Amino acid sequence: MQVLYEEDGEFKVGAVLAQAPASLQVESPHGRRTKVKSAHVLMSFERPGAAELLAEAQRFASGLDTDFLWQCCGQAEFDFRELARDYVGREPAPAEAAGVLLKLHAAPMYFYRRGRGRYQAAPEQTLKAALAGLEKKRRVQEQIAVWAARLASFQCPPEIAALRDELLYMPDRNKPETKAFEQACKQTGLAPAKLLERCGLLPDSHAYHLNRFLFEFFPKGTVFPPHDPPQAPTDLPLAQAQVFSLDDIGTTEIDDAFSLTRVSDDELRIGIHIAAPALGFAPGSAIDAIARERLSTAYMPGLKFTMLPEDVVARFSLDAGTERPAVSLYLNVSARDLTVRGRHSRLERVRVAANLRHTELEALNAEFEAGRAAGLVFEEELRTLWRLALALEARRGKPSVNVGMIDYVFRVEAGRVTIEPRRRGSPLDKLVSELMILANSTWGEFLAEHDVAAIYRVQSSGKVRMSVHPEAHDALGVSCYAWMSSPLRRYVDLVNQWQLVAALGGNRPPFARSSEQLLAAMRAFELTHARYDEHQRAMESYWSLRWLLQERVVEMPATVLRENLVRLEGLPLTARVASLPELEQGTRVRLALERPDLLERTVSCAYRETLDSERAEPAAEAAADR
Repeated sequence: MQVLYEEDGEFKVGAVLAQAPASLQVESPHGRRTKVKSAHVLMSFERPGAAELLAEAQRFASGLDTDFLWQCCGQAEFDFRELARDYVGREPAPAEAAGVLLKLHAAPMYFYRRGRGRYQAAPEQTLKAALAGLEKKRRVQEQIAVWAARLASFQCPPEIAALRDELLYMPDRNKPETKAFEQACKQTGLAPAKLLERCGLLPDSHAYHLNRFLFEFFPKGTVFPPHDPPQAPTDLPLAQAQVFSLDDIGTTEIDDAFSLTRVSDDELRIGIHIAAPALGFAPGSAIDAIARERLSTAYMPGLKFTMLPEDVVARFSLDAGTERPAVSLYLNVSARDLTVRGRHSRLERVRVAANLRHTELEALNAEFEAGRAAGLVFEEELRTLWRLALALEARRGKPSVNVGMIDYVFRVEAGRVTIEPRRRGSPLDKLVSELMILANSTWGEFLAEHDVAAIYRVQSSGKVRMSVHPEAHDALGVSCYAWMSSPLRRYVDLVNQWQLVAALGGNRPPFARSSEQLLAAMRAFELTHARYDEHQRAMESYWSLRWLLQERVVEMPATVLRENLVRLEGLPLTARVASLPELEQGTRVRLALERPDLLERTVSCAYRETLDSERAEPAAEAAADR
C-alpha cells in the first residue's frame, strides 16, 4: 500500500512498510524512511507507483479550471475527494483525486483550508475583492517593469522625477516608483545619484549634497516660523570697561568678548563676557521652540544655518558699537605672575568697542612668540590675555588645544573655493580657548555648588559624553565643564545660561536635574550636533574635491595614515590608494590624481614615489570642547 500525506506544508508520497494504530512507517521513492502520523495521511492507493502519482496528479491539475471548481463546490465545507468524485462523475482515480487536491491547495484565494484535505469556497464578494487586488498588483508590476526599462535607457518617467529627493535621501521601499528605481539601479550597475545624473536630473553636484542635509533637518524649509521679537533688558548696570571680541572672519553670532582693565600697578581686572539671550526670552516661548527644534547652528563651507532667527541674533550678538546684555566673569589677576586672586560673575550691559578677526591679526601670532610689537589694534590687551592663557594652561597641566594639528578655513565665493590651513595652538587661538575653558568650568562649578542642574561635558577613559551630573573632564584637567560660552549657537549653552542667570539672580532655575525637558534636550542635542558635524565634514570633503578640479591638480603629496589610506597634504581629505606599497604610518608619498567624482565625493589616486623620510604633522579635528 502507498499513501499520500502532508508534511511541513508539502504533499508527499511513499510506500507503507509498517502500520500502527496512530502512525505509519513510510519509505519515499528516494529510499528515505519516515514516521508519519495517521492523521497526516490524506489518501491511500495501490497504483500507480508513488513516484508516478504526483507527476500524473500535476498533469491532471493543469487541466482543471479553478473558477469552474469554485462554482461547482457550493458554500459548504467539503473534502477534496468529494469534489473530485463530482467532477469526474464516478469514483476518482488516485491521480485524479490528488490532482484536485493540488489545484485546491494552489488557490488559497478561491478555497479556504478547513483541515487536512478539507476546504470551503471563498464568499463571492471576498473573492472579487481578492482578485481585484491581484489584478491591481499585476498592473503595478507591469508599470514597475515599464518604468525600470525607461530608467535603464536613461529616460526618467515624470512619476519618478517627482520623487527625486525622496528616492535619493529617504526612499520608501513600499512605493512602486522606488521599486522601479532600485530595479533600474541594479540593471545598470549605477548608484542612485549616478543614475539620476545620467537621466539629467542632477545637474548640480553641490545641490545634491546640500539637499541631503536640508532633506534631513529642514523638510519644511529653512525659513523661521513667525515669532515676536525678543526685548533685551535695558535696566542692567553698564560695565565700565569696553569689550572686544576675537572671531573668524565669517562669524556673525558673536557671543563671547573680553575686557582688560588695570586696577593698580599690581592688579588687572580681566573680563570674559558672554552674550545673554537668556535674558530676552524664556523656556517655553516661541523662540525657545525654534532653538529647541534646531539645537545648534549648522556650518558648512560658504553656508550656515543659524539656530536663532536673525532678529534674535541682532538683538543679542556682541556687535561692535552696541550695548548688549551679557553674563560677565571678572578675574582679579596679579600683574606680576598672572595668578588669579579672585573671581566674580554678574549680569550687566557691555559696550562693544570692536569685533577683531583672526585674519586681520594673524601677524600677532609670530610677534607674540618672538616678543616683538606689531603696532596693531588691541595688541597689548591681546598679549596680556595670551600670557594669562599660558599661565592658566600650565596650572591645569593639560593643553587647551592639540598643538600642531591643522584646522582648515573654507571660503566660497561665486563658486570658487579657497582653503587656508590654520595651525592650532597659535597665541590667538590659545587665548580664546583657555578663557572659554575657564568660563565654562567656573560657571559649571558655580552651578554644582549651588545644586542647580546643568548639562556637562564629561570625559573619562578617553570617552566624551554629556551628563546632568558635574563630573571631571580628564582631557581638560577640570573637575567639571559645562558649555556656556556659545548661547547664540548651541542650545545646550542656552539652557545652561537660563540656569546660570537664575542662580546669579537668586531665582528658582527653570529646570530640575530630573526634568524630562532637560534630559530630552541633552539627548537631542548630542545626536543632532553629531549629525551636523558629519554633514559639515562631508561638505568640506566635497569642496576639497572642487578645489582639486578648480586648480587642475594632477599630482599631490600625501601622508600615509594606515595601510592604503592616505591624507592629501593641505586638505582635509583622505583617499584609499590600491597601488600604495607597504609603508610606515606618517610616510610622505607623491600621488597621481584622476578627475574627482563630485557625486561620490571620491578621487582615484595612484602611487608615484616615496618622498623624504620626514614625518608629516597630524591632521585636524573639530575643537569640540571650546
